[in-house]
Amino acid sequence: MPTILMVAGWRFFFYSNEGNEPIHIHCQKAEAEAKFWLDVDSFEAIEAHSYNMSPADKRTVRQIIFEHFDYIVGEWRKWREKQNG
Repeated sequence: MPTILMVAGWRFFFYSNEGNEPIHIHCQKAEAEAKFWLDVDSFEAIEAHSYNMSPADKRTVRQIIFEHFDYIVGEWRKWREKQNG
């Protein structure tokens, strides 16, 4: 589970056993967590699921994702390349 970003107590990371899923990011802070799909073409972050997150948490996480969108996508692509050898 490589952590690629820590912002405002939120940890953003990938799981290494998710097969061929499209670009996405997981985030966690204490007991709150979520997964967001990233649509590069439309510059969008779509919530796949969340647990123990308030609407304010979701807004905060989406804002962080958008602020670091290109970085997250770049790290995802490097990570996938490494996974696929």
